[in-house]
Amino acid sequence: MEGDELELFSRTLGAAAEAHSGAALDAALVELGWHEALADDPGAAVSVLFEHQGRVPCTSSALDDVVTQALGAGPHQDMAVVLPWLGRAEPPARRDGGHLVVEGLGTNRLLGAETALVVAQGPAGDVAAVVKTSELAARPVRGIDPALGLSAVSGAATALGPLSALHPGDWTEALSRGRLAAGHEMVGASTAMLELARRHALERVQFGRPIAAFQAVRHRLADTLVALESARALLDAAWHEESAGTAAMAKAACGGAARTASRHCQQVLAGTGFTTEHPLHRYIRRVLVLDELFGSARSLTAELGREVLARRRLPTPIPL
Repeated sequence: MEGDELELFSRTLGAAAEAHSGAALDAALVELGWHEALADDPGAAVSVLFEHQGRVPCTSSALDDVVTQALGAGPHQDMAVVLPWLGRAEPPARRDGGHLVVEGLGTNRLLGAETALVVAQGPAGDVAAVVKTSELAARPVRGIDPALGLSAVSGAATALGPLSALHPGDWTEALSRGRLAAGHEMVGASTAMLELARRHALERVQFGRPIAAFQAVRHRLADTLVALESARALLDAAWHEESAGTAAMAKAACGGAARTASRHCQQVLAGTGFTTEHPLHRYIRRVLVLDELFGSARSLTAELGREVLARRRLPTPIPL
């Protein structure tokens, strides 16, 4: 998907994200054929939708579809998926006899779905199973961003059918796709923060001129833009290279860029940015949670560093 087709696709999804959120956006995505686009061109489908979600900001359960498709289970609108808990990257369940002990996160889809896809660690490798959501306890997460619609999921469940053994790279692929989706949403939210700060800098007058004329303000906005463009370049490289390491680097860069945007844009907006009437806090709340999803910028950077030390060689440079 490229050119005029990609532009039309982006405008259509952008209008849907502006008009809907939650279950209403999920329904709109079905009507607009987003799931078909996810199957045909996952890079375009994920990048466009999740950047719009971050920019608005709004929510959907599209992350369930991204993960289930990467696991080869297809997207299914009536089936949710259990995600790893914040700050974790391992499968959210483990095998305990005939049960799957689950501890993870769910999107808003899990609260209304009858079944959920769960990946569990086992002695012979990872397995995937479909379980009834009625066997799981779901508690809405009321933390820093309750509007994101995440739920803490736990319980011991029995698989509805035989366990499906995953290939060694299946969970890594699903994890990478989830990281890229979260990265795009952070970039979208950070872009919105930068635009709020830019407009404020042009409109706010001090000492007889807009604060955009002051070098310190310009530097903060420029540093934010450079961080965001670098993160976008890494996201594009991750879709083309399709390696777990590049996806981890991209997610880490997006988390770092989002924190840079939060810090600098808050400084530019000054006291205005601290008020609940101003929308900045919505974006900061969103990126703080998304940074922790599938591993934070800090933890991923440390993990990548340990891999470099273990291999005793640097990764191949990415053409940005």
